[in-house]
Amino acid sequence: MKSMTDTLLWVVGLLAFALGLWQLILFLGATDARGNPDMWSGTNHLWAAIVAAIVACVCVAWAFVRRPHVQEEIHITE
Repeated sequence: MKSMTDTLLWVVGLLAFALGLWQLILFLGATDARGNPDMWSGTNHLWAAIVAAIVACVCVAWAFVRRPHVQEEIHITE
């Protein structure tokens, strides 16, 4: 079950990253009603990109925190 949860976290994180990148590109290429470049008309895309980036960071951080911190013991024999 833990493996499935980790996989889900990674998938959601990567999808959120892709969505955030797409929304950022839409924000940077936003135009007003006359077709002139105007970033103020695309602020909704900016907020969507920020939220997606936060979701992606939380998912990836959560996936790394869930990993066991077990150190492998190396036995040296003669």
